[in-house]
This record gives sequence, structure tokens and C-alpha cells, in this order.
Amino acid sequence: MKQMDAETFAREQETKLQEIEEILRNALPQNVSYQRTIQDAMEYSLMAGGKRIRPMLLREAYQLFGGQNLSSVSSFMAALEMIHTYSLVHDDLPAMDNDEFRRGRQTTHVVYGEDMGILAGDALLNFAYETAVRGVRAAEDSACGLRAIEILADKAGVFGMVGGQVVDVELTGQPIDAERLQFIYQLKTGALLEAALMIGAALAGASEREIRCMEEIGRNVGMAFQIQDDILDLTSTTEELGKPVHSDERNEKTTYVTLYGMEKAREAVQRYSAAALEQLGSLGRENRFLNTLIEKLIWRKK
Repeated sequence: MKQMDAETFAREQETKLQEIEEILRNALPQNVSYQRTIQDAMEYSLMAGGKRIRPMLLREAYQLFGGQNLSSVSSFMAALEMIHTYSLVHDDLPAMDNDEFRRGRQTTHVVYGEDMGILAGDALLNFAYETAVRGVRAAEDSACGLRAIEILADKAGVFGMVGGQVVDVELTGQPIDAERLQFIYQLKTGALLEAALMIGAALAGASEREIRCMEEIGRNVGMAFQIQDDILDLTSTTEELGKPVHSDERNEKTTYVTLYGMEKAREAVQRYSAAALEQLGSLGRENRFLNTLIEKLIWRKK
């Protein structure tokens, strides 16, 4: 599969990242009244930086299948990142992971209080669907727009991210077998990556078979991404990651590394990465930036 050289990719990634930041900022609620605090907390959470992997994958998948009207997918890009962000805000709460830093700065509940941390997550989730509905209305084909929001709801809910989080929380501090660990990873981490690729394909008018292929790609990317996250939690630093390291150990969580060991974890990252790129190549379409993005996000150092 063809990929970009490092300099070209870095330049394009930065341009795309700045465009996504603008999309997110414009998507936030405007002209609020007495509830101004929640708008501030939403903005603090959403605009805290990050790689913006999910909206970036969504747009690249849209272009992979011939989509050209980028304005029609911006609402879904924003909605997906809002859902991802709300999950992080709630994940950092004292009742969950109780983390005080995210992306190099204090977490939302530390700045605004636990009550506003909960409400900020709630607000981002609800506003995500308001934003996605605007995306459905703007879609060039209404059926494609409806399929996209169906994917979003499914992958964010009890059969997706939330479902994975539930099992993860319930089993914290307990032994987890390989089957349940894979279930957690595929849902908690993989579901929104699957959603990004599937929604982009759906909005571009891809066939159901192609959408399902993108789902499998996202699933493999998600597994590789999460296992690499496990590795970095043990091998990186707080300064490099922008969040506390050894948090899995502190919270007594079973990870791929604790279950299989570091060597097998690295082998698994390679295996899932290769599967994702092979499946992407099987589509017979070319997007060099997407190929390179998937490779780099899997093998990231932070």
C-alpha cells in the first residue's frame, strides 16, 4: 500500500488538524444564557487538543469512497469528537479512573467541580446528537445520512463504547480472561474508531459490504491502538503522554500486557496493524494519507 513520506504527511496532518479544530469550535453552542458555565466546561473539554483521530478518520474514509462535499460531513466529525470527549470527561471522574490530568492539563472535574464534570459530559453527549441531526439534514442523500446516524448511535451505546466501559468498570480489580478483555477493547476503544470509518463510508454512498469492511478495519485498528496504549502506559512518561502513566496498575486493571506479557503485546500490535492495512488494501481504493495515518496512530509513541 502506498504511503506518504514523513514530511508530506506531517504537513498535511497539521493542515487537517487545524481545519478540524475550526469545525469543532464552530460546532459548540453559542449565545447561551444563565447556563454559561456548562458552555465553558464543554469548550474546555472539547478544545483541549488531542490527535482528533476519529474526525480525521471519518473525513478520510469519506474521501476514500469518492466523497467530495466536505461541508456535508463536518457535523458528523464534530458529533463523533463530542462523544469521544464526553467519554473521557466521565472516565476521569473520581467514580471512574479519578485522573487529574488529561492532554497535559487539569481534567474537567478538577477545574469545574465533579458536578459540572458530570453535566459537561452529559451536555456533550446530547449536543453531539443535535449536531449529528444537522449532518443528516445536510447529507447529499438522506438515506446515507440516516445510515450514518444509525451507526453513530449504535457504536456509542450499550452495544458499543458504553457497553465496553460497563464491563471494564465492573471487572476493575478482578481477574479478566482473554475473551472479556477483547470484548472491552473492541467496544470501549474500537467502537468509535469503527464508527469513524463506517460513517465516512456511509455518507459517501458506499455499499453495505464496504461499510462492513470498514468496520472490520476499525476493529483491528482499535485492538492495535489499545494494546499500544497498554504498552505506552508502562514504557512512556507523563510528560510525553500528557496523562498519568501506570494508571492501569494503580487502578488494578488487567491489560493485554499483564495478561500476555510485553513481547506478545508487541506482536499483537503488529498482527492487528497488518490485518487492518491488508483489509484497507483489499478495497481497491487509494488514500495515501489514510494509509499513513493508520500506520502512525497504531505505532505512536504518545
